[in-house]
Amino acid sequence: MTQLQTGADRSAARDRRREDAVRRHRTPLPTRMRREWRMYALILPGLLFFVLFAYVPIFGNVVAFQAFSPFLGIEGSPWVGFENFSRILGDPEVGRAVVNTIQIALLQIVFSFPAPILLALLLNSLLSSRIKRIVQSVVYLPHFISWVIVISIWQQILGGAGPVAGLFESIGIDGVNIMSNPDTFKLLVTSQVIWKDIGWGTIIFFAAIAAIPQELYEAAAVDGAKPWRQMWHVTLPGLVPVISLLLVLTVGNVLTVGFEQLLLQQPIVGADAAQVIDTFVYFRGVVGGDWGISAAAGLIKGIIGTLLVLGANRLAKRMGTEGVL
Repeated sequence: MTQLQTGADRSAARDRRREDAVRRHRTPLPTRMRREWRMYALILPGLLFFVLFAYVPIFGNVVAFQAFSPFLGIEGSPWVGFENFSRILGDPEVGRAVVNTIQIALLQIVFSFPAPILLALLLNSLLSSRIKRIVQSVVYLPHFISWVIVISIWQQILGGAGPVAGLFESIGIDGVNIMSNPDTFKLLVTSQVIWKDIGWGTIIFFAAIAAIPQELYEAAAVDGAKPWRQMWHVTLPGLVPVISLLLVLTVGNVLTVGFEQLLLQQPIVGADAAQVIDTFVYFRGVVGGDWGISAAAGLIKGIIGTLLVLGANRLAKRMGTEGVL
């Protein structure tokens, strides 16, 4: 009886929200803005933030077509057309940065992206809510630590003077320093990302799991489904829209693989393993003063990211999900 009442209440709430949406849609926008000006005023700070720090800097991409000099400014610097883009194609350092970026991005999509999903499913299957809360609290904490502290912790553990190196020395293997090994650096970077952000990423999936109607689990239990079957046939299908949305956004940022994290470790492991597009832009533009080629590389990266988002969004819609656009 209680379940029927709860279902009726939810249905009535959905009907009220639908009626409110239809009523708002029929009301002209100026009328809604005058009537709900306080709510629109709350949007203003966020809107100004994006205008000033996301949209206005877009015009700075004209530097990619100039021999830019900070002393001359954008108006005084000479235009060079596509010369900076031609230099990028012939620069071996760009090729190395692109290869490293793609390799790290693929590793992060394969290992880092599904990690929060698996953890959320695992914690959701735990019967003890106390254990679940403790594990959640522990795995959330690394997200709030800066990359400087994270790299320091990993250096203390996996560096040449750390306990892992000491363990190898005890069995006769000297000189083990995982933090400075170029061959395993990309796996190391991926592991650091998982350790730092896996707990934070589970928040979204916990929210999605909480939105799955309990009636589906109860119906599955009545049909004899055990927890594993419930997770496979109820929880996972309920997470598909969220997974699709986040995967599209992740693909769009696939060329952004962690500027600060790699910048901090590049002196340890070397540029051959740790040079990515973002660090190339920093070193060539900010440090080296070659602003034109640096801006051209950043512009190409932004265009590729946009195309990837549009392509992934279209693919997601063809697979039956809503996408992000």
